[in-house]
Amino acid sequence: MAYPAKKFINDPNDVVTEYIQGLVHTYPALQYLDGFPQVKVVLRADVSCTTYDKVSIISGGGSGHEPAQAGYVGEGMLTAAICGDIFASPPVDSILAGIRAVTGPMGCLLIVTNYTGDRLNFGLAAEQAKSEGYKVETVIVGDDCALPPPRGIAGRRGLAGTILVHKVAGAAAAAGLSLIDVAAEAKRASEMVGTMGVALSICTLPGQVTSDRLGPEKMELGLGIHGEPGAAVADLQPVDGVVSHVLMQILSPETNYVPITRGCRVVLMVNGLGGTPLMELMIVTGKAVPKLQLEHGLAVDRVYTGSFITSLDMAGFSISIMKADASILQRLDAATKAPYWPVTEDGNRPPAKIPVPVPLSQSAKSDKPQSQPVSLNKQGQVLQEAIEAAANAIINLKDSLNEWDSKVGDGDCGSTMYRGAKAVLEDIKNYPLNDAAETVGEIGSSIGRAMGGTSGIIYTIFCKAAYTQLKENSHSGVTPKQWAEALAASIAAVSKYGGASAGYRTLLDALIPALSVLQERLNSGDDPSIAFLLSSEAALAGAESTKNMQAQCKSLQEKVIEYRLRGGTRIAKNQFGFMSRKSTTEAIYLLWRLMKMCRGLKYGDFLF
Repeated sequence: MAYPAKKFINDPNDVVTEYIQGLVHTYPALQYLDGFPQVKVVLRADVSCTTYDKVSIISGGGSGHEPAQAGYVGEGMLTAAICGDIFASPPVDSILAGIRAVTGPMGCLLIVTNYTGDRLNFGLAAEQAKSEGYKVETVIVGDDCALPPPRGIAGRRGLAGTILVHKVAGAAAAAGLSLIDVAAEAKRASEMVGTMGVALSICTLPGQVTSDRLGPEKMELGLGIHGEPGAAVADLQPVDGVVSHVLMQILSPETNYVPITRGCRVVLMVNGLGGTPLMELMIVTGKAVPKLQLEHGLAVDRVYTGSFITSLDMAGFSISIMKADASILQRLDAATKAPYWPVTEDGNRPPAKIPVPVPLSQSAKSDKPQSQPVSLNKQGQVLQEAIEAAANAIINLKDSLNEWDSKVGDGDCGSTMYRGAKAVLEDIKNYPLNDAAETVGEIGSSIGRAMGGTSGIIYTIFCKAAYTQLKENSHSGVTPKQWAEALAASIAAVSKYGGASAGYRTLLDALIPALSVLQERLNSGDDPSIAFLLSSEAALAGAESTKNMQAQCKSLQEKVIEYRLRGGTRIAKNQFGFMSRKSTTEAIYLLWRLMKMCRGLKYGDFLF
């Protein structure tokens, strides 16, 4: 009988909140929002949104990677860190709470690791914050160099290189730069760094049984910081050869992941994954530096060794290499009070304070609760009829959508859409229907509360982006062209945060042609009713066209397995005698996932 791994914990469900409490007791310059257990936000104790006169730097993600990201909150690095549950992206409400708590008139930069959940949740929070009047920019970090360049939208995973991006962005903000300039420096830094990891064991989640996936005398190259499979499994090798392989993979001119060539100056970060002794990390560093200098012809200007972003108790390490120049080095050398940055500056710290209350949204501070007007104007009547018709159409399609989805997925597409439509019908009595912008925003809130999952996030982003566009450009009423502009803004937001575009076999393949026809007809002076009718026909034709498309929205897991099935591990095998883990089980799993990707693309999805 297998037993859960031994851990010094209480309830496994409380580990994140108890970790945060211990963190702020240890470092008085840190504080947290009083929103446990839903809102888990660590922030600088000396920063208030009402008085802070610099760009705020906010990051976050699933917990289990400590000290990331809360350990990098401090003057000169992060202003706040949003903590999710173990390996789970933080919810939108937590991210919004962090933005509201520390963002002043200079705005905030969100630094997001490239995982779908983080992109979507931080993306929706960014759109919501923008609709409340905050200035927000986002930089996505994907520094993984373990697998061949991706062809879909999942992209490269965000790994330890993210910490170097935090430092560059934090120093730029501390220097007083504008939001646009801080974001530009952070984006440039993210494009200069590459990372690859190696592990001897898989991490163990609190309360769970330890995985024996690797087995004795084996190691895995390229696995992720959540224990997801990497590029290859190999027999255990001396660290000298492992380091050589990792460096060659990061600096490979074939993949060209980082713009580093002989003669460049670089920064090296050797990162422990949670269960690796410092002695072993220093051995890795001692091998990596001369190899970079002598074998790759690089000048190593800075070296950081320690555990910067971990995977609970995983025994392993990662190596990050960043191209350096004078501006990058200046930012890395700048003073910071972040407790877990390796080069910190001593200074007086203010005493601990009581938890900071979770701030309300801008609308909650100033506006009365939303309610339906006593009497509806003509636009309000049309809007009400349109909303009810669309919602009822989705409800009537519930069984058909579930049936279609059951053939390629888990059969819940109709039920998910049904929950969103029912919520809209229940909440419509409180929608300010005479104000189209506010109504669209409220629809997004209803959907986000009821639907959940990726679909709920995507549709909520869609509505919130439309709300922001309408709010900025409509006053007495909304014209047909302003509706078209709102649709364009929604499409752009979904594409930005979801990563898809035309031809990726998603709902955008229906929305983009619909927008094109609508704009063309309105610009030609056609009757708006005819223009919207032709637009809906273009949407149906776009949906129909996806039958012949190849899905591009592959998950990282699908890419890893597809890479193995193509025989991609032969390169590693030639160098180390690695044993590829190809198997019938993986082949079946890949086929299952490829079919499952089609879920959410039925006609019913395009009706809302």
